[in-house]
Amino acid sequence: MRPPSQMTQIVGSILVALAIAAVAIAVVTAHFGPTSTAKLEAREDAIDARIDAREERQKAAEDRREDRGED
Repeated sequence: MRPPSQMTQIVGSILVALAIAAVAIAVVTAHFGPTSTAKLEAREDAIDARIDAREERQKAAEDRREDRGED
């Protein structure tokens, strides 16, 4: 039985390297999720929207108090 040729070894090594890379990508994607950044940004946007709405309500209430005081 003769040993595998150099080309066979190279092709085999490349296939193994691709398999390792695919497994690494699958593990990282499963751990962090493909949309984790998008979810974080959406959460931050929702928090900012709530803060803005609260500030607008407080400003409107303050304006109403000032209007009542000026009458």
